[in-house]
This record gives sequence, C-alpha cells and structure tokens, in this order.
Amino acid sequence: MSFRRGRRLGLDIGAVRIGVAASDPDGILATPLTVLRRKDEPAALKQLREIVAEYEPIEILVGDPKSLDGAARAAAASALSFARAIAEATGAPIRLIDERFTTVEAHHALAAAGKTSRQRREIVDAQAAVIILQNALEFEHNTGAPAGREMPDEESEQ
Repeated sequence: MSFRRGRRLGLDIGAVRIGVAASDPDGILATPLTVLRRKDEPAALKQLREIVAEYEPIEILVGDPKSLDGAARAAAASALSFARAIAEATGAPIRLIDERFTTVEAHHALAAAGKTSRQRREIVDAQAAVIILQNALEFEHNTGAPAGREMPDEESEQ
C-alpha cells in the first residue's frame, strides 16, 4: 500500500474543548485550525460540518484517549461517542489514533515557543490535534498503511 494523497483533519476531543488541525493536500504538514467549545455539542457539530465542507478531508483522525496501560477509560468512551456523532453529522470516515502524551507534548512545544500559561490554555487543544495528525501522517508516509484503527461499530464496543 502507498501513501494516500488528500487532506486530513485531526481532532483532539476533550470534555470542554475540541482542538482541530488540518493537513495540506499532500499530507505532509499538519497545522492548527481552531479550538471549538464542546459544551454546546450541536453548535460544535455544525462548526465541524462547515470545516469538513471547506477542507473536504479524505478522513478525520480523532485522538483516542487511553490510559498509560492502554485501557479505555471514561474519556475514551466520551470521545468515541462524539466521534460517532461527527461521522454521522459529516459523513467523513473516522480513524482513531492513540493520543497518549499529546497534550503534554503540546504544552512543552508551546512553552518552548514562549507562550504563557494562559496563552497555552487557549491553544493547547489545537496543538494536540496537530500532534495527533502529524504523527498519523508520518506513520502512513513511513509504512504506507493508515495509522490507528477504524472506528468500531457500537455493537463491537459493548
């Protein structure tokens, strides 16, 4: 298998915010787009539909929050539930990407760039989405296979 050309979106879905990143059409570089508020999920889904319509991604890569031992926790179930809502709202294919340490890595990168704690809080989710997306792009470039896993059916998760 070879690298699939096309733009992708990366999402870091948290309890409060959703970081959004996009790749270029060649799938080389991920850049931050925005941070959405998750509190109003219908509004967040509407904004995501608009982003998908504008960027026309071949897939959306969603961070899969697992604990250090790889077990799914409440945050993973919440993110998966919202990822299903995104798939339904946008029609875009979803892949789940291991996101362990991405928020920590994002905080370190932003601190190294001279961002204050307050500035980091506002953009860390978009930076985490960049890391999720960039890691997936690099994996696919290096292996020729898509990163992560396809989103499971609801029945297989129970």
